Amino acid sequence: MKKILVTGACGFIGFHLSSALKKRDNFVIGLDNYNSYYDQNLKYQREKVLNEQDINIVNADINDKDIVRKILEKNKIDTVVHLAAQAGVRYSFENPDAYVSSNLVGFVNLLEVLKSFKNIKLVFASSSSVYGLNEKIPFSTDDKTDSPANLYGATKKANESIAYAYHNLFQIPIVALRYFTVYGPYGRPDMAYFKFTKSILEEKPIEIFGDGNMLRDFTYIDDAVEGTISAIDYCNKFDIFNIGNNKPVKLMDFISVLEKHLGKKAKLKHIPVFKGEMLKTYADIIKSQEKLNFNPKTSIEEGLKHFVKWYKSYQKDN
Repeated sequence: MKKILVTGACGFIGFHLSSALKKRDNFVIGLDNYNSYYDQNLKYQREKVLNEQDINIVNADINDKDIVRKILEKNKIDTVVHLAAQAGVRYSFENPDAYVSSNLVGFVNLLEVLKSFKNIKLVFASSSSVYGLNEKIPFSTDDKTDSPANLYGATKKANESIAYAYHNLFQIPIVALRYFTVYGPYGRPDMAYFKFTKSILEEKPIEIFGDGNMLRDFTYIDDAVEGTISAIDYCNKFDIFNIGNNKPVKLMDFISVLEKHLGKKAKLKHIPVFKGEMLKTYADIIKSQEKLNFNPKTSIEEGLKHFVKWYKSYQKDN
């Protein structure tokens, strides 16, 4: 039985992953600092569900090295899945310090603790944002990632470089996962699909960048979790994988599917493309298929159907 620490366990991916790992009969303990980037009530709802599954969540920050060390020692952890991070592109213009504190300082602090534990494996969340201004598609893990389009992407690129340095120096087994626009029930309220759904139901206009032809490789949460679990089981010294659907969707087509499941038309407000936004994301997953047996199964139709069902229930209870 694996003994796993999930940081950011009350975040979107962390919540679903923790639950899936527990169902797989792993020992799971979570860590989360419940920051106020988005509605904390949603995080506490996730925590409640996890607690009901006998998953304990420690309220702490990854920058507190003593607490992290104690969790690892007390629970004899063999795998850390590091998902805690400051997310979002736009917010980096408002509060860059949050990205430095969590994504850079916090990441190094975690690695500083892990270097003392020779047998603990690290799986951490990178992002499709590392591909930045890369114009070649689909994005391959062999592509250069030297031109980030925003601070968030730059911090994730830095994470990968720092992780490799610690692997080289201290032989920490590390796998980095570049997630591509993960969506689904219990998702993050700052994500476009969540905000679109809220606005459409409230008959408010939704903001569309440019002509709406932006491409996103939307990846359903269950597929992302499946890929993450495969990475946990993958026994390599250091590697990087794309976790994407490999089927990019135009934003306007995405909205059409959302309208269908909501039974309402969206009111559109076209605005200039936000500085720092990537115009397209598209994952090359051949390597993930070959080494992780990662084969995403959920279509955008099915995924949004599940999300809308959850969202209506969530709104009813809040």
